[in-house]
Amino acid sequence: MGDGIEVKRCGVKFTPPALVLNYLLKDTGKMHRRTMPLRHFNKNSSVDATVDELLSNPRHSKYLKCMPKFQLYRLVSIIKDKLSGMSLEESLARNDEIDKLDPEEDLNKLDDETLRRKKSIMEDTFEKNLKKPGDPGFEYDVQMDFDEVEACEWDSEESEQEF
Repeated sequence: MGDGIEVKRCGVKFTPPALVLNYLLKDTGKMHRRTMPLRHFNKNSSVDATVDELLSNPRHSKYLKCMPKFQLYRLVSIIKDKLSGMSLEESLARNDEIDKLDPEEDLNKLDDETLRRKKSIMEDTFEKNLKKPGDPGFEYDVQMDFDEVEACEWDSEESEQEF
């Protein structure tokens, strides 16, 4: 990935709260470990603000941009749950439930942190499936015909005349 760094493993440390990354420097082939402390992080801290702070920190952003953003949300959320008194197993189960994408789920009913996590997962999935020029299987200007669907009242041309 970026800057000759490949993240191999990531984890958390609970006392003091920190993110731990094991990464490979591609030019030298050496493995390194980086511990990023979450200073002043407690059970009342915002996960979103903490992730944004980590990503904007010039000392850490070089390493964190090499991993999916939703994974950062997950790790910081696990630390917050543990500080709130939740067991690790409960926290992992809760995070697994949050990370599931259900097409029938109403995203309007979610709190801001959960919505950002789900959007981050969707964005990462989109980026994985995106075909760019030069990729195998890329076709420019694909046109498809879809089956006729039922007409809806709200999008009929007659309703435009009322305005």
